Amino acid sequence: MKLTRIGVDIAKQVFQLHGTDRFERTVWCRRLPRDRWLQALREVAEPGCEIGMEACGGAHHWARQLQALGYRVKLIAPQFVKPYVKSNKNDAKDAEAICEAMSRPGMRFVAVKSVAQQDLQAIHRVRASLVEQRTAKGNQIRGLVAEYGLVAPKEMGSLRHAMPAWLEDGGNGLSFCFRQVLEGLWRDLRALDERIGEVDREITRMARDDPEAQRLQQLRGVGPMVATALIAAVGDARQFANGRQLAASLGLTPRQHSSGGKERLLGISKRGDAYVRTLLVHGARSALRTAPAKDDRLSQWVLRLAQRAHPNVACVALANKTARLAWALLRHQCDYQPALAAA
Repeated sequence: MKLTRIGVDIAKQVFQLHGTDRFERTVWCRRLPRDRWLQALREVAEPGCEIGMEACGGAHHWARQLQALGYRVKLIAPQFVKPYVKSNKNDAKDAEAICEAMSRPGMRFVAVKSVAQQDLQAIHRVRASLVEQRTAKGNQIRGLVAEYGLVAPKEMGSLRHAMPAWLEDGGNGLSFCFRQVLEGLWRDLRALDERIGEVDREITRMARDDPEAQRLQQLRGVGPMVATALIAAVGDARQFANGRQLAASLGLTPRQHSSGGKERLLGISKRGDAYVRTLLVHGARSALRTAPAKDDRLSQWVLRLAQRAHPNVACVALANKTARLAWALLRHQCDYQPALAAA
């Protein structure tokens, strides 16, 4: 029995494996526990065998383990595996679908992330969660104090400025009980601010120590936050044939609905990496705000676009161009050249 391709449906405790030979015949199917599946795989598959998995939780860890053993690993996005699931869904059908999907010549695969990339990604995920908690805490405070006739502008800075004033003002109608509640919420908000500040400083330190992040920060609207998020999401830029493919993976290209030779390009959709796309668009807004004071070709291009279309359209277009420039910098290991940015 010589296996050429194996599909693995991973889970927390149970792993389903489906192997085929060079004639595309199913010759090996096993259901194994977490602590035994690697050993069983090594007994039947020689180094160099192709092993496919869905790009889900834990997949990058197992992919690195398999690569260290000499196997060729291919990770597939789950939405590309689903069309190959036959009839009812179960672990065996999923493993078979993975094995079949990875055999398609036009299939798109996900690059295996390194440990450093996953470290960056983990920090960004923690920061996003903390920011979400802080926003929820601010909304909770606003909703509670509104019942006592107190309001603050929507910015978080305005709320931070108003909270001490509310607590110190003895004539605003707040009861002693609610003042204690509000003081506890104020401590919670400050604790979240401090925690987010710690994470921001860690991201800045990691960006300072990473030469790729330093190179990306030469771009307009790209700071430590955007640079490290791009590295965590992209890693090796050689997985993309050109800059447009990277922009499309982030959801920064128009959605297409063409038929019968009629080309229809719509607006951008919610496809791709929403987190990195959001950071790039916010960075583009910052670059657009400072563009009138600059005379380089990129600034003049985005200003003309904002006047001709809409500032939001210009921001997304600039974010798209930033993603393409980032691909060029990472792919060719070169520095940013402003003269070529708006070519």
